[in-house]
Amino acid sequence: MKIKAITFDFWDTLAIDDSDEAKRSALGLPTKAEARLEALRREVQTHHPEFVNGRIAEAFQLANETFRNVQHEESRTLTVAERLGVAYKGLGIPLTPGFSALVREIEEMEIATQPDFVPGVRETLPILAERYRLGIISDTIHTPGRLLRDLLAGRGLLNHFSHWVFSDEAGSAKPARKVFELAAAGLGAEIGEIVHVGDRERTDVAGAQQAGAKAILFTGAIDRGSAQTKAEAFCEMFSDLPGILERLV
Repeated sequence: MKIKAITFDFWDTLAIDDSDEAKRSALGLPTKAEARLEALRREVQTHHPEFVNGRIAEAFQLANETFRNVQHEESRTLTVAERLGVAYKGLGIPLTPGFSALVREIEEMEIATQPDFVPGVRETLPILAERYRLGIISDTIHTPGRLLRDLLAGRGLLNHFSHWVFSDEAGSAKPARKVFELAAAGLGAEIGEIVHVGDRERTDVAGAQQAGAKAILFTGAIDRGSAQTKAEAFCEMFSDLPGILERLV
């Protein structure tokens, strides 16, 4: 079947996850994990000074573990508000007055100090957009889909994509078939006419193939096991994608 559309994971496929950490360090900022915990601690202790730092850290860890379990077992992404809600429940307290501001602070952290995009993305996406319809299928972690679109727009990349499926908006996360069906519908293609490009075997490769699409494992940001991949191909440099896709047709 002819390839009509290409979908991309976002983190470690288009943008390099945690490439902002060096920038934060240069600015004298704590790591993102430390900053998130500190933001939660500050908000909780403002209204509940009886909670010591260690107790809040335990609640924060519970929230993160719950997020990972739901993502893995239910193929669903908890929003930042839902994740923090787990921490509050663990502490046995109602949401504090500054909860909404706390959520925004954590959601916008990767927008305030932005990650780098993978080398070759800016030059290659226009080439691919001339030949295929382009979309994104991405699991969101802390930065919601609406802000990832802003990040793409700020780099002049958003207009290359025709459709986006972000897990916080879709209600499902990879490897669920639903996200690939949503992408196919939005791109006006059959699932079998789609090639998905991503960096994770379980979610990007197996998820796409189980839905009926082809998959390319991208190793340009991090190699998560190309030697054992079951993808139709793997790609080490983003600029190589046009040629790899031509060979898949």
